[in-house]
Amino acid sequence: MRNKTCVALCVLALAGGRAWAQNAATPAPHAGIVKAVRGDVQLLDGVGASRPARPGDALAPIDRIVTGPDAGASVVMRDGTTLMVGPSSRLDVKEYHFDATTQEGGLLLALIQGSLRLITGLIGKTHPEAIRVETQTATIGIRGTDFIVQADPQP
Repeated sequence: MRNKTCVALCVLALAGGRAWAQNAATPAPHAGIVKAVRGDVQLLDGVGASRPARPGDALAPIDRIVTGPDAGASVVMRDGTTLMVGPSSRLDVKEYHFDATTQEGGLLLALIQGSLRLITGLIGKTHPEAIRVETQTATIGIRGTDFIVQADPQP
């Protein structure tokens, strides 16, 4: 079930993500847009308020994505970076900024639990060192354009 969820979300995100990123030249207060949701997915803001995620919802520069056991979500960030969050996951967007004119920015994610597939957009292509993913045991500096990371819950 997990593989089917991830594959379906990847296809949906890749199909819509590139075109949306090209229209992201205007400044926006949000970091990204939820492109697809399957199952129970919640977005938590910086003060802990929770709301169900729906396609088209804005993701703030500091939000948490929480997925249920048979759930998943894909998010396309303003620079075209695509995040696919797998089942039973908790992902914090700790920092996101992007200037569409200079194509400079940064992304810091914390995968607390679960799985994440990340396909870099303009930030990763122009400044790969500006994208980092933290887990409970390591910080990953991105040098490639597509990877998957999994973090098991601490006992």
